[in-house]
This record gives sequence, structure tokens and C-alpha cells, in this order.
Amino acid sequence: MTDKTAYDPGTDGAEMTFRGVMSYGDYLHIDQLLSHQRPLTEAHDEMLFIIQHQTSELWMKLAIHELSAAREELKAGATAHMFKILARVCRIFEQLNGAWDVLRTLTPADYSIFREALGQSSGFQSWQYRMIEYVLGNRNPNMLKPHEHVPEVHRRLSEELDRTSFYDDVVHLLFTTIDGPDAEVPAPQLRTPHRALPEIQAKWKQVYCDIERYWTLYELAEKLMDLEDYFRRWRFNHVTTVERVIGFKRGTGGTSGVQYLRRMLEVELFPELWHLRGEL
Repeated sequence: MTDKTAYDPGTDGAEMTFRGVMSYGDYLHIDQLLSHQRPLTEAHDEMLFIIQHQTSELWMKLAIHELSAAREELKAGATAHMFKILARVCRIFEQLNGAWDVLRTLTPADYSIFREALGQSSGFQSWQYRMIEYVLGNRNPNMLKPHEHVPEVHRRLSEELDRTSFYDDVVHLLFTTIDGPDAEVPAPQLRTPHRALPEIQAKWKQVYCDIERYWTLYELAEKLMDLEDYFRRWRFNHVTTVERVIGFKRGTGGTSGVQYLRRMLEVELFPELWHLRGEL
């Protein structure tokens, strides 16, 4: 006969009493974390909407944390460590992509019940999303304006625009590896979206035409392509979800909604790497 006695993990040494010692909930501040889902209406689906966006912000916080580390590893010449970090960022965006699958279970009828309660709030105003774009090189200074009401956030974003982007740092490595420390590196593009430059594309072409000689640069280029691939999918899933839920209505933050998001699909983070494909 099967023993139906309830299993007690304590008999195998598991800690079962946490008075006076750190528990799982203590370490992760679970009580505080779970207290921040505060629907403004009685609509059942508002909880889904809140949690999807809050968890996305947590993943974006981690992405910024990892990209900051990748920058430091790049400057230190620790490319192997940097590659590991970039692979992790790709996995983070895979999680962000998966979140849209859950939100797409929200129907237009479901959303319409609580949409007015959102007021002017919109994902368009996510400062962490903007920071990720700024770090990677899509630097539109006009997008600072929605954050002027939070001085600390505005300061952090503005300071990011005053330093070289991660891609600018990659371009510096590209030129100095091929041409040496005295290479004529294109000026960094700070307070402007990265514009494709033929001299950068030409350097990447050298890498792709002599992979064995420039293997590390080649691997870095493909890591960047992986990252932008996932990032593009995130944007595409965003567009698809919005169109499915609200059609072509204006966004709550005043944007044109789907039309605005479709325009964002045209943005290229690392344009020279994409344009190069047609030359090979």
C-alpha cells in the first residue's frame, strides 16, 4: 500500500521555523512587492494589466543593470564576460516578449471597462524603456520631455545622452582593433539617434570578409544582431497586441497608437550591421 503520510521536509534537514531568521519572503520583500498591485476599478482584468506592466519594468531594470555591466566589461577588454552578459540580455527580452502573449488574452471589451481609469498614463512614458534605447544608441532628445516632472529620472536620462552609447563604444573597439590605437574613429553620436555611417559599415565588412582574423569582432557583431533581433520582436509584439486590443484608437498617452508604434518598428539600433547584409 502507498504511504499516505504527509511528507515533512524538516525530517530531511529543511529549515521549517523562521522566527528570528531570514526567510524567502524577507529576502525578496514579498509583502511589499505584492502590495503594489492596486487596481483603480472593479474590472477583473485590470490586475492582469498592472502585473504585466510591473513585471516588464522589473525585467527592464535587470536589462539596464546588465547593459551597464556589459559596458564596463567592454572598456576593460573582458569580451568573453561581455558576451555572456549580452546573451543574458537577449534572454531578458525573450521574457519580455512572452509577456505580450499573456496580455493578448485581454479582449477589447475587457480593456474598455477600465481604460478610462488609466488617465494619461501610457507605456510610452516608461523611463526604463527610454534608458535602454539611449544606452543602445537610439537617442531622441525629444523623449526627455515626458520625464521633466520627475527631476531625478530626467537627470539620469539626460546624463546618459551626454556619454557615449554602448554601440559608440563598440565602434571604437572596432576601429582600434583593425587600425590600431591611433585609428580615426568616427565621432560618437550623443544627443541624436545613431545614423548609419559608410565608414563604420566598411569596417564591419572587413570583419565579415576575414572572420578568422577578426573572430572576436565577428562574434560581437552577431551578439549585437541577436540583441536587436529580440528587441525588434518586442516592438512588433507590442504593436500586434495594441492593434488587437484597441485597434487604431489613439493611445492613452496621446500618441497615435498603432501608427506611432509601427513607426518605431523602422528604428535600427545597429544600422550598419543590417545594411551590410546586402553587400556580403
